[in-house]
Amino acid sequence: MNWNSQEFVWLDWLIIAVGVILVGWAVYRSVQKDKRLQQGANSEDYLFGKGEPWYIIGAAIFAANIGSEHLVGLAGTGAKDGVGMAHWEMQGWMILILGWLFVPFYQLLNNKLGKIITMPDFLKFRYTKTTGSWLSIITLVAYVLTKVSVTAFTGGIFFEYLLGISFWYGAIGLIAITAIFTVFGGMKGVMTLSAIQTPILIVGSFLVLFLGLATLGGGNIADGWTTMMDFCGQLHDGYGTTHMFHWEEGDPMYKEYPGFVVFIGASIIGFWYWCTDQHIVQRVLGQTKGEANEEVMKRARRGTIAAGYFKLFPVFMFLIPGMIAAALAQDPESGFSFSMKAGTNIPDTDAAFAQMVKFILPAGVKGIVTIGFICALVASLAAFFNSCATLFTEDFYKPMKRGMSEAHYVLVGRIATVIVVLLGLAWMPVMMSMDTLYSYLQNIQSLLAPAMVAVFTMGIFSKKITPLAGQWGLIGGFIIGMIRLITNVITKNGNAVMEGAFWENTTWFWQTNWLVFEIWLLVFIILLMVVVSFFTPAPSKAQVEAITFTPEYKKEIFRSWNKWDIISTLGVVALCAAFYAYFW
Repeated sequence: MNWNSQEFVWLDWLIIAVGVILVGWAVYRSVQKDKRLQQGANSEDYLFGKGEPWYIIGAAIFAANIGSEHLVGLAGTGAKDGVGMAHWEMQGWMILILGWLFVPFYQLLNNKLGKIITMPDFLKFRYTKTTGSWLSIITLVAYVLTKVSVTAFTGGIFFEYLLGISFWYGAIGLIAITAIFTVFGGMKGVMTLSAIQTPILIVGSFLVLFLGLATLGGGNIADGWTTMMDFCGQLHDGYGTTHMFHWEEGDPMYKEYPGFVVFIGASIIGFWYWCTDQHIVQRVLGQTKGEANEEVMKRARRGTIAAGYFKLFPVFMFLIPGMIAAALAQDPESGFSFSMKAGTNIPDTDAAFAQMVKFILPAGVKGIVTIGFICALVASLAAFFNSCATLFTEDFYKPMKRGMSEAHYVLVGRIATVIVVLLGLAWMPVMMSMDTLYSYLQNIQSLLAPAMVAVFTMGIFSKKITPLAGQWGLIGGFIIGMIRLITNVITKNGNAVMEGAFWENTTWFWQTNWLVFEIWLLVFIILLMVVVSFFTPAPSKAQVEAITFTPEYKKEIFRSWNKWDIISTLGVVALCAAFYAYFW
């Protein structure tokens, strides 16, 4: 048998078959055990955990972040644009803001309400019930635009280029498999799959990195790195793709990532995701009943510090292998080449990582890594299925139809999920026409993030922002973002021209760089909230007190950290700064 075969051999297929059976058995055992343990446990214990140690919190945050978009999109953008999109991944420093700044606020509100809060809970309490409901609406829209469609797309790419299955068969097949898994596995099954996928993805991805560099360097990893940097440094008309900032207008990447604006825009999206998204915040809100506040904050903060170090990995796990693929593809002697997009001569860079796995990894290892990828795809999509059902049922349907059976609510939740999935599939052709996957994903998030950042930040740090100001800030920002999305689709991200007097006079809206638009949208929403606050009723005493630190609580915050927390925090910042300095 040829262990260096660049195709799947019988050993790989055997490992995949056995692996799928073993994973299914592990999930079944885990679900059955959980059913026994959940007898007598409450929902908060199930959803938030019971005082996990800091290193488990850090690993959970990292695992929650690694999704299918990294497997396909991050490597794809690395092959096309190098480290231009690394700003969105080099955000370990942003996770520190969650631990040091936001956890104390969330913990304070936990104490005030006597329960572990969710992000809709926060908005409903600080602003209005309508504000919390709109957060759920925005989340469902985000699932259609950035979760279901993206995960199905990555599944199609993965199955097509790695296993040779037709794209649409792969995408729809992934949804069908996940639907079956969701019914029988539930959230416990998702958690089990995540535990299986994470070590496989980390080890497998670093194998692709080091073996790819060795192949590029003729057996020497250091030579491979030099070859990759030299090649990528000459791309894009000589301006190169090995630097994160693009200052000259002649640089082909300047139009997309102009100067320092890219750092500000990425930080807005990162702030929304790392500090206010329930998917992440939930990992640090778990607590043991009766535990002191300072102990809860200490554990949560140290968990975010650990996650800050873990967050350094994805650039090396996915983005740089994409750059290696670009360098290999230009060398005819390497034997590596990109597949072309259907009906074109344009390389399909989104297939970079799948093709690297097939080309670089030895027989047998391909099969093992493929199992990790399948687990990641199914776990990502299953988590969205569960979230869709929960959001629609709990926030919309139950308040309208109270007193129905649990079976009825479950059925309604599944119907809602099917509708979201169909909308996601319908959106896929539009998504596929709008640049590389990761660029598309961040573009969409840039339209959703400003409203979330403004509402959460102003709600926590200003006692004068009124409930209606938050409500209209969230709704207004979301509507403007969706209008901009429509113009993006019509103009293919501003590259096409819309004719007519109205459109010619509004080019500032639909043709402005997406990062610049994101920044101005945030400024507009903040100003809107300030203006509305002058003309609407002030927040209640309870709403203000919920975000006011008492002298005793301030002492607990200071007692929750020591010099090692500061030193380890500075370590994350230093490593992020070193990466920026190297790829400046």
